[in-house]
Amino acid sequence: MAYQGFAQEYLGMPAVTRAYTTACVLTTAAVQLEFITPFQLYFNPDLIFRKFQIWRLITNFLFFGPLGFSFFFNMIFLYRYCRMLEEGSFRGRTADFVFMFLFGGFLMTLFGLFASLFFLGQAFTIMLVYVWSRRNPYIRMNFFGLLNFQAPFLPWVLMGFSLLLGNSIIIDLLGIAVGHIYYFLEDVFPNQPGGKKLLLTPSFLKMVFDTPEEDPNYNPLPEDRPEHQPRDHDQQHPQ
Repeated sequence: MAYQGFAQEYLGMPAVTRAYTTACVLTTAAVQLEFITPFQLYFNPDLIFRKFQIWRLITNFLFFGPLGFSFFFNMIFLYRYCRMLEEGSFRGRTADFVFMFLFGGFLMTLFGLFASLFFLGQAFTIMLVYVWSRRNPYIRMNFFGLLNFQAPFLPWVLMGFSLLLGNSIIIDLLGIAVGHIYYFLEDVFPNQPGGKKLLLTPSFLKMVFDTPEEDPNYNPLPEDRPEHQPRDHDQQHPQ
């Protein structure tokens, strides 16, 4: 029963959230089982552009460190806020959600070229949290039963928690910065006087990820209408 419940919950996850979290878990499992090492995954511009190890552009977003508190903490936040975004403000807009992934990943990769950052998955999680928090400004949050605050403060609370754990806050600041750039260009600037929408999802992404909308003016031929389709018991089968 537990397995069936887990399988049902897993299959009930929206597509992008399921794909990304699965990739992160499988990557960590592969490292734990020593099929691969973090040295094959980390972001290294020299190896990417000179040795053509292109996979590092993706794998550095998939590894969150060895199994432990930090890994599970990041996975919980990644799953929760990625899913809430995909089922909330991006419902029915999978292509736009994928484009946000690509846009955020591109900006973080550009920053990674000029800084010694090896893994950007945590920054990506903070970006997702930031966008969700700005789109849900009136939700009250509770952090470990200690702090109560409005949703827009959540990324900063997470950054403070990371600082208390002795981690560098550069990754958190990068996620907040990229999240704010996306939020401003997508939600704020188009609504300003003289503003316009600058982030336009490419049509090929819409073709791949979004189901085509039905034309409200489409009028099917009489023989194509459901009431004219033969029923199973009306169909004659050869003897």
